[in-house]
Amino acid sequence: MFARPFFEDKSRAFWILQAAGWSGYLLLRTVSSISNGFSVEGIIKSIIEAIVGYCLTLLLSTLYGYYRRLPRITGILLTLATLGAATLIYAVLEAFTFSFTAADPGVTLSRVFGYLFLNFTVLAGWSALYFGINFYLIVEQQIDQMQLLENQASSAQLAMLRYQLNPHFLFNTLNSISTLVLLKQTERANVMLSRLSSFLRYTLANEPTAHVTLSQEIETLKLYLEIEKMRFDERLRTHFDIDPRCANARLPSLLLQPLVENAIKYAVTPQEEGADITVTARLTGERVQIAVSDTGPGLIESKPRPTLSTGVGLANIRERLAQAFGPDHRFETRTKLGEGFSVEIEIPFQLEEPNREAA
Repeated sequence: MFARPFFEDKSRAFWILQAAGWSGYLLLRTVSSISNGFSVEGIIKSIIEAIVGYCLTLLLSTLYGYYRRLPRITGILLTLATLGAATLIYAVLEAFTFSFTAADPGVTLSRVFGYLFLNFTVLAGWSALYFGINFYLIVEQQIDQMQLLENQASSAQLAMLRYQLNPHFLFNTLNSISTLVLLKQTERANVMLSRLSSFLRYTLANEPTAHVTLSQEIETLKLYLEIEKMRFDERLRTHFDIDPRCANARLPSLLLQPLVENAIKYAVTPQEEGADITVTARLTGERVQIAVSDTGPGLIESKPRPTLSTGVGLANIRERLAQAFGPDHRFETRTKLGEGFSVEIEIPFQLEEPNREAA
């Protein structure tokens, strides 16, 4: 395969290949002529032969470029006819050149037929290379276009998945603020509104498809938990155990917040004593392992955890991970009756956000 950058300027690439190809052909014909006995006439004949071939193929390239825009069958038939005509012209010109050094000068039918096979081989080989390289460039262009469309579709899907989170979270928080207002706890409602404003300002500053560092994600999570602690006080106990080595690892923004919200709904809310929620992150080789666990009742048959409290489901998190890392990730849930519930995520350790632009 040719290196893609070489063909970024197609005109320049054509002239380089044209010059290199015919220079190589001239060298081979000159060596062949010398091996049969050195003569100035033979070298001149090889030079003329290469020049004629060079000029003929320039004409062929112009005609082939026009034929490629025609219907396929018409283009093929015209290409074959043009190749045949060019071969005959090349053979006649070679026979004419040879006649100057021959014992009996003149263009004869036997001499023309003698050159036809070699000229056809040269021009057919050149034509095959011409169409082969252009077919390769068309395929590369289509691959680039497909990659661009896939990236755009992937970005749109990531944005959709991310946008699913914000409305539900806002609804839950505003409902809590409304409750505080009804209870005439205006000071607490004001503090909650202020924290909500800080949280939204922090999260909306990022593009919905952006990746953030783990440390940024944890800071966002702490802003969210400050809001929730206004509702649950001492019943909500949070713990963070983050390995400093993976603080700069990249992951989709707002990936952990729905998992913590899920733990609050199913572990903290139903228990009078509340629950502990622990977020851990470890760097193991080139992998980042993140876990969100709680000390709630675990999986209860009458109250399974098929969805997150936001209503968008664990499937949302799985889909966002699949969009961001493909198959190179792990997502598992673990639970035991009365021993809590945990979600474990394993992703590759990346320090830079993946490039989603076209190649």
